[in-house]
Amino acid sequence: MTSSARAPRLLTSVGAVLLTLALAACTGGGSTEPTTTPTADASTAATTCLEPGAESDSVDVQGDVGTAPTITLPSPLGAETSQQTVVTEGSGPATRIGDVVKVAITVFDAATGAQLNSAGYESGTGEQLTISADYYVPGLEDALVCAKAGGRTVTVASAADMQPSTQGTDAPNAAAIIVVDTFSIVPTRATGADREPQPGLPTVELADDGRPTVTIPDADPPAELQVAVLKEGDGEVVPDPANVTVQYQGTNWRTGEVFDESWGRGTPTPFSTDQVVSGFATAMIGQKVGSQVLVVIPPAEGYGTAGQPSAGIEPTDTLVFVIDILAVA
Repeated sequence: MTSSARAPRLLTSVGAVLLTLALAACTGGGSTEPTTTPTADASTAATTCLEPGAESDSVDVQGDVGTAPTITLPSPLGAETSQQTVVTEGSGPATRIGDVVKVAITVFDAATGAQLNSAGYESGTGEQLTISADYYVPGLEDALVCAKAGGRTVTVASAADMQPSTQGTDAPNAAAIIVVDTFSIVPTRATGADREPQPGLPTVELADDGRPTVTIPDADPPAELQVAVLKEGDGEVVPDPANVTVQYQGTNWRTGEVFDESWGRGTPTPFSTDQVVSGFATAMIGQKVGSQVLVVIPPAEGYGTAGQPSAGIEPTDTLVFVIDILAVA
């Protein structure tokens, strides 16, 4: 098969991956509320860094970090194994599997150098996504890990690494060139200044990794929504609506039991403020990134008269959330 015949298939597959990532960053992956289904701890996943090679070194990448790149190839490329070369050294920490990052990505055909897809440059801060070991195109994962924040890398992904895990009846992909600008790594916990707790509300103690433990007072819950800032950040103010990334923990006031949390799943959770219960959204809107807030949500602003039976939440239950606001996409 010629390179011109392979290009449309590569565009379709890789473009679908990038579009999915962009949409997930904007919509929180389509979730309508924080999930109660735990997932594997991504922080335990191994991160293997690609080595530079003759082919990745040969790609001439033009443009500054943060602007859409162009490339020049000395000849058609098709590495037997994937390779990665640092174009611009970043000054921040290196990315690894499980990190939530803000990146911009451009994909080129390795045989012709033609651009196939690009995402993340329009905003100036990149698309927000979680680096996952579950991407169905391994070459994309390889291109994202081991990159220092503030830098640019170029990866020549082998044809084998560009194959989806479920190929179906479509023609196989060709090798690809992936240029990644890594803007930043999103922190995993609130970094704001501590504020005094409000009397009468649940108390919060934090573990060394930032995971909260909530103690419910021996009293009836308040009838109205209560929001207390436990840590005040200095970042961007959360607009209405907003696409946010958070760590959160939900506790049932009646039982004192945690019914849902992002802690322990390995990564923070992205979603839109218009896809969660109203009290959860109200607690975040108007707060600054880097803040941690405690919100006590009465039933009417939580799950209402339906409750959430799968999580043990009855229609009359008051909910308590601790929310670390980490980023706005």
